[in-house]
Amino acid sequence: MKPTLTHRLFVFTGRWQARAEAARWPGDLLALLARISIAATFWRSGQTKVEGFAVDLVDGVFEWGWPHLAPQAVGLFRDEYALPLLPPEAAALMAAWAEHLLPVALLLGLATRLSALGLLGMTAVIQLLVYPGAWPIHGLWAAVLLMLVLRGPGRCSVDHVLARAVRDHGV
Repeated sequence: MKPTLTHRLFVFTGRWQARAEAARWPGDLLALLARISIAATFWRSGQTKVEGFAVDLVDGVFEWGWPHLAPQAVGLFRDEYALPLLPPEAAALMAAWAEHLLPVALLLGLATRLSALGLLGMTAVIQLLVYPGAWPIHGLWAAVLLMLVLRGPGRCSVDHVLARAVRDHGV
């Protein structure tokens, strides 16, 4: 029996969808690598601003406790960073919170675009007001964060799972 035109179109469409799905994996893996690496960068910076809580998976450091702002963090914001319009205590506290919460959100792929946008804002402040000569590293951070803002977290993310649940089940 000769296949009908409808059958041929169905087979072609199925193959096309499978190829399109496979073609998306490199982008998804790139997004995952971007999320992990930029999150690690900001997490490590945040860890220098707190005492009483430390997590470093690479070095195997785990200190569970109630985190508090390290005295040297306030001194750093007062003496070296000297941000305008913000008292050093507030700036250090805001940076410590952002450098812990936003990287965790990125790792999970939760509110990825918003989290990346927040870290992109921090990168801009650091570049423009703190270390203007460090543009090569800040440019790299900005490129990674912009990619996440524009393309999203990929399929290995909570965002993807939530979007799929809403699309499929109207949750």
